[in-house]
Amino acid sequence: MEYQDIAYEVEDRIATITLNRPEKLNAFTSQMMIELIDAFERVDADDEVRVVIVTGRGRGFCAGADLSEGAASFDQRARGRSENIEEHRDGGGLVTLRIFDCKKPVIAAINGPAVGVGITMTLPMDVRLASESARIGFVFARRGIVPEACSSWFLPRIVGISRAVEWVCSGRVFPADEALDAGLVRSVHPAEELIPAAREIAREIAENTSGVAVALARHMLWRMLGADHPMEAHRIDSRGIFAMGRSPDAREGVSSFLEKRKPRFTMRPSTDMPAYFPWWKERKFS
Repeated sequence: MEYQDIAYEVEDRIATITLNRPEKLNAFTSQMMIELIDAFERVDADDEVRVVIVTGRGRGFCAGADLSEGAASFDQRARGRSENIEEHRDGGGLVTLRIFDCKKPVIAAINGPAVGVGITMTLPMDVRLASESARIGFVFARRGIVPEACSSWFLPRIVGISRAVEWVCSGRVFPADEALDAGLVRSVHPAEELIPAAREIAREIAENTSGVAVALARHMLWRMLGADHPMEAHRIDSRGIFAMGRSPDAREGVSSFLEKRKPRFTMRPSTDMPAYFPWWKERKFS
């Protein structure tokens, strides 16, 4: 697919996805949705990609939904979409679910304003960094709509229910320092240091870890957030230790440590995931 609303590049085993409508502060469109989903399909299919960074072109990260259709911007009937409430699927949610399913760690480098879907799309990303100029807002109530992009699941798990309700129900826009204080972002940086800081984290992962082990660990951590009992984690931990313990990557990980050298992991997330993955699609644990 040729991209129009995003840019995609790979360097040093790091894929950078850049929201690319700078003249509109990278406002989210249906085309951007399609392109983002396609880009994450590329990420998972390319074993040379170990980590993803998502950022925005120009002075904004993402100004939220494109409101160029005016008052009817959120009216699916006016836009010729399905009138069946049970059939409708929120575009932001389709993006966040695809990011959630990604096998590679995802880092958000929030380089400027991020409101509405511009911030909710980052919630399934694993690490968020922000520029000092970033301003963030869950502004849905001020537009007469509700939170989207699965944010009612993600946001309370990241910052707690009290802060999530305050931000969502007030709809106010707040600075990066407040996001840092609440744990929404990992760190705040001067603009020129944001991408280098994101790439430093990405390189630490890309150069030192097993891609298969990281893919498994990422999903273990995220999916255990909804577990009813630690026994669910114990069962998955046990499967993972059993499957990976006898793998080439485990042998290489131990050997490289004992020999005091960089590891050379050979297993591929596209082809070498253990047979029990994806375990969450099973009806029950065996």
